[in-house]
Parts: sequence; structure tokens; C-alpha cells
Amino acid sequence: MSAQVHDPAYYLEERFAARPRSALSLTLFYRLKPLIPRRLQIALRRLRARRLRRRHSLEGRFPRWPIEPVLVERREAELRRQVRRAGGGRVPLLGLWPGGHRFAYVLTHDVEGPAGLERIEPLLEIEARHGMRSAWFLVAEDYPVEPALLDRIRGAGCEVGLHGLHHDGRLFESRQRFERQLPAIHRHLREWGAEGFRSPAAHRHAGWMPELGSRYDSSFHDTDPFDAQPGGCCSILPYFLGQLVELPITLPHDFTLFEILRESDIGIWREKASWIAANGGLVNVLVHPDYMCTPERLAHYEHLLLLLAALDGGWHTLPCDVAAWWRRRRALDGALARPGVPTGGVPAAAATPLWWAEERDGSIVITTREEEHAHT
Repeated sequence: MSAQVHDPAYYLEERFAARPRSALSLTLFYRLKPLIPRRLQIALRRLRARRLRRRHSLEGRFPRWPIEPVLVERREAELRRQVRRAGGGRVPLLGLWPGGHRFAYVLTHDVEGPAGLERIEPLLEIEARHGMRSAWFLVAEDYPVEPALLDRIRGAGCEVGLHGLHHDGRLFESRQRFERQLPAIHRHLREWGAEGFRSPAAHRHAGWMPELGSRYDSSFHDTDPFDAQPGGCCSILPYFLGQLVELPITLPHDFTLFEILRESDIGIWREKASWIAANGGLVNVLVHPDYMCTPERLAHYEHLLLLLAALDGGWHTLPCDVAAWWRRRRALDGALARPGVPTGGVPAAAATPLWWAEERDGSIVITTREEEHAHT
């Protein structure tokens, strides 16, 4: 096995993907797309998706879909090694999430066009019924983004993010094109007070993302063979690209499930969200108002919110809060093992120490300090 496979960056930065060929294919796809009738586009994508679904789920092709466990399994194996080095005793580690939460979940929306603008309100109303908040990624120069819209989103307790300048899939077409768009991207982030960026159609280039000027990015799926740029970072946890926090999209998005795969319920969402929660990850939901065009799909979304709220130990917040926590957590990392190490002014109380122990069947059990005290 190649040494690079053992490097986390091999997965987190998608080094396994053939980037030059991928970039060329994306360029060709988006130049031909306006010439192909929408109905034919969808039919071709459905045919392709049926083939890919069999390869990645039934045949186990890497990365697997809808769940790719490689980094979860590596994290558990490392924890097992630490426990064994400690003689089988409990090993204190920094908690993944604040306040004793076992996993986190965020709701995000990409507004692709004018149809999406008109369907923002129903989604806000559903979220308000359940006391939830979301992040809205808007395209800066394809449709009018009025100050009143930004005020409405923020007034609902939600967050505004940037979804690129144009939804044409060409931001990463070339280095020259990317650099040409950066000044306007930086300007819109400043003017909107936006901390987050998501690339149109979730296109990405790991080496270039830190130049976007945002506090966090959310353009990487953990696994997705169906999009125009397939692949995935294989992570259900946030991670860093330089100083940029990456929040991977960890649930299949609504267009893939209901339009391309033609799913009739939220079974895949339920399976994946439950697995992420059980493994302490980030459930990052992406739903497009552009395609939430039927009562059935709105009901699917509401059922997802009910499911997430029912999962034990979840921290529901905004993506900007997750990114801020991940920065604080990095500042605290190692402080538990090395008392007295400076933590950059971050109070130690912001961290949640956890005790990891090995069960008799060989799996790792996570117990919070409060739970440990409750049983002693």
C-alpha cells in the first residue's frame, strides 16, 4: 500500500482524485450544459447514477456511498492503540463538541436561482416551527440580492453565506479564472458580513480554497459519486485547509436523493444521520429551495428535522458557530495531556474532556466526565 494512503491529506484533500482530468471534464460539461434540454440532462444523470450507485454501494468501490467509514475506522483504531498503551485504563481526550454534546448538526441551503429566492419562506417557516436555524448561501451576481432579503434571513436567527459569483461551475476552471474572481468574492464576503463560502455545484480545489477569504468553507462532500465533480474528503468531522475550516457536507443533498435517485422517503438520510451521530460527527444538511417545489418534499425536510431533534446528544447550531468552535478546539488541543500549556486565551472550561475506554468486544466507548461522576 502506498505511503500516501496513510496520510490524512490523501483523503481530506482528495489527492486520490485525478484533478487535471476532473477539471477538464467539468469545463466541457458546463460549456455543453446550456445546449442540452433540461429533461434530457436529468434523464442522462439518472442513467449514470444508477450505474454509479451499484459500483459504490453494492460493489464497495472507493469512496463508498452513502457511508465511507475509512477515517472513522482509523480514528477508532488510534484511540484503541492509546488505550492499550495506557494499560487498558481510561485516556482523557478533548471532546469533539462543546457542552458534552456527542455530535453536531447544521442546516444549510444553496439558492441557485430566482426560483430558489421565491421558495425561501416555506423553509424558514418549517425551521421556525421546530426552533431551528440555518445558513443560506446566495449567489452574488446571478440574481438580485436585496438588503431586505439579508435582513429577513438574519432576522430569523439564520446566517448568510456566499455561493460564488455565478452558478456556472467555472470558478476552478483555471488558475487565471480563479484569481480573476477573487477580488469580487472578497468584496461580497465583506459587504454581506458572511463568514462562510460554498462553491456552486460543490466544485473545489483543496489547494486554492484558503485564498477565498472566508472563515470557513463547505464545498466538500464526505462522499458523493453523483455530482459533476465526484469524490469526497471521507471525513464526517470538520478539518483545516491551512487556516480555513472545512465543514464537509455529510448528508446526500435533496436534488441527488429526490430528483436523480428518485427516492420516495428519507431512509438514506435516516441511515446516514444515525451513523454520523453514533460516531460523533457533524451532520451537515444541504437542501436547495429551488427544488423544494412540492408538499411531499417539504414534508421530507420536516421529517428530517424531527429525526435530528430526536437523536440523543445533538448540538444544533449555525455553521459559523461550528467553525468558531473548531478553531477554539484546536487552540485547546493537547492542553489536557500537557497541563500548563498556553491555550491562546481560550478558557479551559470551553472544552469537554471525555474518557475513552475499550469494551469487552473491542469497541471504544465514550463517556463524558459528568457521566463518569454520575456512576461513581
